[in-house]
Amino acid sequence: MPYPEMLVAPMREDLTRVGFKELKTAQEVDDTLGKEERTTMVAINSVCGCAAGAMRPAVALSLQNNTKPEVLLTVFAGQDLEATEKAREYFLGYPPSSPSIALMKKGEIVHMVERHEIEGSSPFDIAEKLKEAYNQHC
Repeated sequence: MPYPEMLVAPMREDLTRVGFKELKTAQEVDDTLGKEERTTMVAINSVCGCAAGAMRPAVALSLQNNTKPEVLLTVFAGQDLEATEKAREYFLGYPPSSPSIALMKKGEIVHMVERHEIEGSSPFDIAEKLKEAYNQHC
């Protein structure tokens, strides 16, 4: 059962404020990811503590890099269920994980940060790993 929108709005804004476009329907995901060839980051957002304490701050920090993904997208696990399920169809070879961060190029995953890599890590450590991935793939 999704949380009330009033509760999750600030969690959504943590990413939209730094330039992410939210995809709220399966159709929006297909219309965007199905055609996108540029380097794209997809952040699977979540209400959990590791999303608030590590993933969202890490993503914002990582964007303070000269090289970064051209397209920033997000879906919200547990809230926008169909959009999240559809986004995960593009993450071949990776089990569902929220929060998580996928870096894609020409529709293929080139770097993935799964929940088990987010839990217990500092935002700074995650951001540095993302910056390394940007420098390599973007």
